[in-house]
Amino acid sequence: MRFETAIDSMRDDIIKTTQELISYKSVEGQPEPGAPFGRPIRDCLDRTLAICEEMGFKTANVDGYAGHAEYGQGEEIVGILVHLDVVPEGSGWSVDPYEGKIVDGKLYGRGSGDDKGPAAAAMYALKAVKEAGDTFNKRVRIIFGCDEETGRWACMKNYFKQEEIPSCGFSPDADFPIINSEKGIAVFEIGKKFKAAKAEACTDLKIKYIKGGSRPNMVPEYCECELEIQKSFKDSLLRAADTMKEKLNADIRLEFKAASCLVKSYGISAHGSTPEKGVNAITQLIRFLSSLPLCEDEAAAFVKFIDGSIGMETDGKSFGLYMEDEASGKLVFNLGVFQLTETEAKATVNIRYPVTKTWKDVYAIIDSKVKEAEIEYKKLSVLEPLYVPADNPLVQKLKAVYERITKEEATLISIGGGTYARAIKNAVAFGPLFPGKPELAHQKDEYISVDDLIKCTKIYAEAIAELIK
Repeated sequence: MRFETAIDSMRDDIIKTTQELISYKSVEGQPEPGAPFGRPIRDCLDRTLAICEEMGFKTANVDGYAGHAEYGQGEEIVGILVHLDVVPEGSGWSVDPYEGKIVDGKLYGRGSGDDKGPAAAAMYALKAVKEAGDTFNKRVRIIFGCDEETGRWACMKNYFKQEEIPSCGFSPDADFPIINSEKGIAVFEIGKKFKAAKAEACTDLKIKYIKGGSRPNMVPEYCECELEIQKSFKDSLLRAADTMKEKLNADIRLEFKAASCLVKSYGISAHGSTPEKGVNAITQLIRFLSSLPLCEDEAAAFVKFIDGSIGMETDGKSFGLYMEDEASGKLVFNLGVFQLTETEAKATVNIRYPVTKTWKDVYAIIDSKVKEAEIEYKKLSVLEPLYVPADNPLVQKLKAVYERITKEEATLISIGGGTYARAIKNAVAFGPLFPGKPELAHQKDEYISVDDLIKCTKIYAEAIAELIK
């Protein structure tokens, strides 16, 4: 490998930069002038661009929405698209999620693998190629987005209104070898406003509120509900919780008060593109509630609608959304956020649909389903699918680089995740997760192996060298 020695000498700097980026709690926050996604994200972007300037790259900050670091000359641009925002850290970490601590060769922290570690790898890869004296017949531009995790991508939309679009590129924000197919992503909200009802005595259980989840693209790890108890239901509630544990291995915990019961549902967080790898605390709680004798009101009706049309499935079958194709597989369905009060209920769903389908195919089914149930719905965001053919020159070059360095076949794969590769027309996702390694994005104790981080940097340097020829 041409850049192996140079990158090995940068090892400490790569680690330090990754740790520094992790130290910024760059979760979406309150917008401010010049900081459309909150001050911590803007601070992280500013520091990243400052490091790139120190490396000798030209930088630009596009109104706090995104920025870039560029080196080279020529009309064409090779884009490397990364993001600096992260999802909330959640609970249950064994280390500080924003320290960047190294334990047994693993660099821990929110964003270590998704996507601050890969961002640092791209920066030092470009530095290695620059310092090797390679001729740049194209410009290489690392584009730093700040609004990837929300699914709205306002960062990319605003960036490309003002800046040039690369002719090709890759996003180090998924898996190796090469992801040339990404499912479409649609986020929608279903809900119902409750009519003011006359206060009537109810001897059954009444739902006071439900709240769970923080992001549509995360499997929720916690959800809670308060039940108003008009008569003693303690024994039956305990039996129902035991049944859930026995049949579904569900973690439902009950806290009794004089006239109420707090129900706590504990799940396991996972990325919304792979909900089957987690345990959804919301759908688990909804299933529990649906097994109880609830007051026959609109809140209970909505809960039973959710249980009957979503249940604990991750393929959308009961909702009527089951679909699949040979290129990308089955549709993926994740109920990520749920809120119910005495006046309304809202459920936010994130789905990943096959590359041969369109958002119109999906929403036609949703529209029919909610109208039938007299439920309201709202489209929140849509990202159309990505598909780059196997014989594309970009794919062929990255394939050759990966096989040369790893000595392994560079198979093409499809994912349900959405990367910035789909922000431009000719791009794929390329790493950083190597085959056989655990997927920890959006989970507690997220980490990237230090050796893998350095290996990624070497692969990206070789890829840049090939793409600028």
